[in-house]
Amino acid sequence: MRFRVKAIDAAAGISVNLVDASNELDARRQLQERGLQIISIARDLQFNLGSGKKFPIVSFSQELVALLDAGLSLVEAIDTLTEKETNSAMRRSLDQIRARLFEGRTLSSALEESPAAFPPLYVATIRASEKSGAIREAIMRFVTYQLQLDVLRKKVISASIYPAVLCIAGLAVTIFLLGFVVPRFSGIYEDLGTSIPASSRILMQWGQLLQQHGVAVLLVAAGLLGGVAYAVTRRRFRAAFVNALTRFPAIGRQVFTYQLARLYRTVGMLLRGGTPAITAFRMSTALLSEALRPDLCQAIQDIGEGKSLSNSMEQNRLTTPVAARMLRVGERSGNMGEMMERIAAFYDEELARAVDILTRLIEPVLMLLIGLIIGFIVVLMYFPIFELAGSIQ
Repeated sequence: MRFRVKAIDAAAGISVNLVDASNELDARRQLQERGLQIISIARDLQFNLGSGKKFPIVSFSQELVALLDAGLSLVEAIDTLTEKETNSAMRRSLDQIRARLFEGRTLSSALEESPAAFPPLYVATIRASEKSGAIREAIMRFVTYQLQLDVLRKKVISASIYPAVLCIAGLAVTIFLLGFVVPRFSGIYEDLGTSIPASSRILMQWGQLLQQHGVAVLLVAAGLLGGVAYAVTRRRFRAAFVNALTRFPAIGRQVFTYQLARLYRTVGMLLRGGTPAITAFRMSTALLSEALRPDLCQAIQDIGEGKSLSNSMEQNRLTTPVAARMLRVGERSGNMGEMMERIAAFYDEELARAVDILTRLIEPVLMLLIGLIIGFIVVLMYFPIFELAGSIQ
């Protein structure tokens, strides 16, 4: 579930944060770990456009930048976007932003009142840029950041589509054999009155069971699939699933690299926008799994005590040998934000290679496994016939 929390930030003053948490206590804990003093907390309804779609923040940002490049002022650009918008929910949100701008408030404070549409990271990026007047650059930096995350996410999803299709096809063929073909073979063997091997007999019994109670089996299967689909939407289940994956060395390393890539890219973008390092790290805490958050909190504490950023991250196991060297170079050059984004790009390339290798390995393995299962069923079906032919000879 999602909570809307108003809190006091030492660096940015009063802020409104949108937090995904299992309950109110979990939401409070997440904000306290980021060093925020909570003023109020309440359940927040997911912002949508009337059809389940989220606010199109990337297209909104691109259109806003295009209008600013055309010479319009910020107020004129927001006014134009509001007038051309046809979706009622999105128009109400833009109307609210336009009204705040006409009152003389900053863009960041106007966006902050719609946390479900504009995440805290987006608001923080705009707020940091308002001090330097580089709002356009900050918006484009966030758009680039979001598109890079989408590219990585799409690669992982695309790589999982074919194995999922293979599994579904294999399951469908297996159910067809057990529910339709096997019962007919069972009837033939009963008419012949011959004894069949124990393994084939068990298969025939399973086929008869599936045929006689097909509706009940389908209902149970649908219930299980529905339960899995519901569990996937739960934050605790996803966290437990990620923790389970990390137990496998090869997969765990890639999950760890994926989390670090998101962390470094987010912090790098905030640093380039002018956000202090400690604030940037605190805002990015939610990007890590619960198992890694205590390490990040300790690293933040070490940085606050005066230790170097590279040593703090390395000592708390939030880096790799290559990334540690790049962080030290970034400290010497004073360009830590850009260096963190380069580290994230390095991690992205490493993940892309790992996904490609895993895809090439898992596809033949799945095909071999499905072939063995189907072949095993077919052999057990025909095994009595083979024995009968041998006895005739």
